[in-house]
Amino acid sequence: MTAERPPQFDIPGIWRRLACFLYEGVLLFGVVMIAGYLYSSLTQQRNALEGRHGLMAFLFLVLTVYFVWFWSHGGQTVAMKAWHVRVVRRDGQPLSQGRALARSLLSWIWFLPATATAWLAGLHSLGAITALLIAGVATYAALARLHPQRQFLHDALCGTQLITWRPVRPPRRTAAA
Repeated sequence: MTAERPPQFDIPGIWRRLACFLYEGVLLFGVVMIAGYLYSSLTQQRNALEGRHGLMAFLFLVLTVYFVWFWSHGGQTVAMKAWHVRVVRRDGQPLSQGRALARSLLSWIWFLPATATAWLAGLHSLGAITALLIAGVATYAALARLHPQRQFLHDALCGTQLITWRPVRPPRRTAAA
């Protein structure tokens, strides 16, 4: 009995995936702003340092719901649609909510080494923390070159992959029709 090979997909390049990642960050700025405003309104927060741990937990929950929803309902966030990138299981099937949740939680690997290093080193400078985050993201992205299908570590761990996904366009109408 032979094991079935997973279907072959066109894998988007690392630069395109990083551009999608950056665009996702721009879009998430709006999501975080609205969620932060909602949290501060509901909790009557008067000072940014007051209740900040609750705010961080709330934002973590909002971002997790955002990604799990989009990844389990079509496999694409708004940024992924713009860059024609889709997340699927290794066999090409859509993600379940459980797998989307696992991918969402594991995707924090992008930031954990840099934030842990900043915390352990006692860094408080925005410039130093930003430089660490950029270096961490660049290192994490470069590690995808070691994977046979050029996938990121969190995708390899949860059995997902990013693929190129262009929507099927309806046939163009001719002038005679």
